[in-house]
Formats: sequence, C-alpha cells, structure tokens
Amino acid sequence: MTKTIVITGATSGFGRACAGIFAENGWQLVLCGRRKDRLEELRQTLGEVGVHVACFDVSKRAEVEEMVAEIPKRFQAVDILFNNAGLALGLNPAQSADLLDWETMVDTNIKGLFYMTRLLLPGMVERGRGHIINMGSVAGSWPYPGGNAYGATKAFVSQFSNNLRCDLHGTGVRVTNIEPGLAETEFSVVRFGGDKAKADAVYAGTDPLTAIDIAEIVFWTASRPAHVNINSLEVMPVCQSWNPFAIHRR
Repeated sequence: MTKTIVITGATSGFGRACAGIFAENGWQLVLCGRRKDRLEELRQTLGEVGVHVACFDVSKRAEVEEMVAEIPKRFQAVDILFNNAGLALGLNPAQSADLLDWETMVDTNIKGLFYMTRLLLPGMVERGRGHIINMGSVAGSWPYPGGNAYGATKAFVSQFSNNLRCDLHGTGVRVTNIEPGLAETEFSVVRFGGDKAKADAVYAGTDPLTAIDIAEIVFWTASRPAHVNINSLEVMPVCQSWNPFAIHRR
C-alpha cells in the first residue's frame, strides 16, 4: 500500500530534503509552502503523479482549513504529518527584540503546528495509524543569548509533542519531536533578514549538519516498525556542544 506524507515548509531546507528521500522510497507527497514557484519546480523534479502541492500560509487558520478540505481523495489517508514549517527572526536580546518578529514566530512555529495537527489528526485516529513528526530544536532545551522567543516556541513544540503522546495513547498514532542543532540551510538567511554574509558567518569554520542529515533521520524515524515510537531525537554536529555557565563579574 502506498503511503502518504504531508510536509509543511517543503520548499527549502529540511522539508525539501525530506520530500526527496520520501519520494525516492515510493511515498506519495503533499507538499506545502508559501512559494508557489518553488512548489511547482519541486513537483516537476519529483514527478507529478505522486505529488500534490498546496500553496498557503500555515499561520492562517482559514488557509489551512481550505487546504485540508481540498486534498485530493487519493492523498487523504495521511500516514505522516511532518510539521516542518518554522523560522527564527532576529537575534536581539529580549529588551530590544522586535515584537512583530516574536508574533511571527509564535504564529508560524506554534499556531501553524496547532492548525495542521488538529485538522489531520482525527483521520489518523479513525484509521488507527499515523505519525506526527514535529520539527523542534535544541533551542527548546538549551538557551542561548538572543534565542528568547524562538527557543520558547521550540520548547512548546517539545511539550506539545509529549502531551500528544499522552492523548493518543492506545490509538496507534505515533508522535516524534526531532531536535536539530547547528544545521546549514536557509534558516540563518531568514533569521538575519536575507543578509547572506551575516548568515554565512554563523557556519564559518564549522562542519554543520545538512538538510540531508536531518531528512535521513526523519525517514529512519518514520520507517520504524509500527510498535516503535521515537519520542524525541536530539542531534548536533560534532563541532557543537555546550558552553560553561555564564558568570557576570563586577
């Protein structure tokens, strides 16, 4: 039986890499994103027969409801929802951060995940199978200067994933939270408002994770036997670890 995965934020980074690896393994894809040109290019690249694309904003409840209602019949029995859409904006300390940036992160990283999960989950429960895979971050567990609202949204993803597991006990539906560390995608370009030089400086002299690294982890998680649930998986590149506690001295 052909399986179906819905991927949000499919036009770049982890989402695009996951689309490739799942397509290679015979999955049907529902690819979601805000950039129509990239979605169309991705559909042509992967083959149109097993791909449905949906251009909308996950942070807009009405748009999510319309998208779910319009999924073609052959794609409706969703096996995996990969809640990948998310972003970080800015790196200023809380006292000078842009409130609009905070709101955008909450709307996308939290509300978008809410909407997608709530609308697709009932079908999974009814079928007695399914898998919610959420894209968290090490920032949800380990604070860093300037991580304020972004880290808080990813802490939400972690706890929401845990609570989903409790609610879904006995249903056959699995839940996983993937928590990457330093990974080189468009993430920092978005965080710094398109400043490529500033984004490149984040990865200078490092050997970071790649989108393919994470896509392979997502696919491995999804490919475990039905009785196995990977609750959470934290992954960092070897070059990244934890700093000592910061101490301010007078």
